[in-house]
Amino acid sequence: MRYPEFLYEDKTIGFVAPSFGCATEPYISCFKSACKEFEMLSYKLDLGPNVYEAKGIGISNTPQACAKELTDMYISKDNDGLISCGGGELMCEILPYVDFERIKNAKPKWYLGYSDNTNFTFLHTVLNDVATIYGSNVGAFGIKPWHKSVQDLYRVLYGAGVETSDGIKTFQVKGYERWEKESLRCEENPLAPINDTEESVIQCFIGDKPCDSKIGVKFTGRLIGGCMDCLVNLTGTKFDKVGEFLERYKDDGFIWFLESCDLNVFSIRRAMWQMDNAGWFRYVKGFIIGRPLVMGQNIMGLNQYDAVTGIIGKYHVPVVMDIDIGHIAPSIPIICGSMGTVCVKDEKYSVTMQLC
Repeated sequence: MRYPEFLYEDKTIGFVAPSFGCATEPYISCFKSACKEFEMLSYKLDLGPNVYEAKGIGISNTPQACAKELTDMYISKDNDGLISCGGGELMCEILPYVDFERIKNAKPKWYLGYSDNTNFTFLHTVLNDVATIYGSNVGAFGIKPWHKSVQDLYRVLYGAGVETSDGIKTFQVKGYERWEKESLRCEENPLAPINDTEESVIQCFIGDKPCDSKIGVKFTGRLIGGCMDCLVNLTGTKFDKVGEFLERYKDDGFIWFLESCDLNVFSIRRAMWQMDNAGWFRYVKGFIIGRPLVMGQNIMGLNQYDAVTGIIGKYHVPVVMDIDIGHIAPSIPIICGSMGTVCVKDEKYSVTMQLC
């Protein structure tokens, strides 16, 4: 696995919009606020041509223009790493026009984004063996004050981890105490902080059987995953090289981190079924599942937990659910491609990531 250089002060951050751009409120104000914050931290800025665009369908511009921006900005020597402007709906349509070969041969850079950005954070790791960061898009850096989750994310971008005696950089993030049920951000209040009012309670299973999160579990494997909405869409396409990736790293085993946006509980179950039957979960050591956007939904007796464990319970591995990943703030940063250790004890969890 290849790990990019970290974004220390005086580096240049590039901003790209391969999915939505910052064309409407509250995204414009959040982006401009984030830019000021990065400049105060002594960074230089390199804005891609689609940052403020809204010409496309479900993305900032045409698929060709979005792909060109992503390719050009990644291989450019004018910036040292890329942060996505936002998620969206149809980033998948840019993939045939992205020059993955040129990107693979370029100097590795960190790419940060989540949701629709799974189309690159996941594929760049699987196709090119380059680690990426699955975490909040640029707008999170514009909200004041920074939530602990944003501080954790910046710590990863900046490279403020711990170096072990054998020279391996290590980062650890821990679950947050509360989560946001209703956001206060809107056009009139674009920089509103995270409204974390709900107590965080994780659910822990071994296979499909609940286990005591006070006693806890611990498991290790290479971290891979993203937004299920996007992952299931990639399954079986020409971009699906997951099988080859799994074979390259099979001795490590895998921890799948998954979350969902538009999927209801039946869609989540269908997505898990499809990824499972595509062979994606072989060599699995465990799963960490973020709170779905349909948190608490129950349809015809199916809830968010059975939707997952009913498919992957047969692997008899730890499944930790309702953790801080994805579309319900706050969200921990995950280094996709790193070696992860998940520890659950006393109803709390931590994710340790080693760059090896």
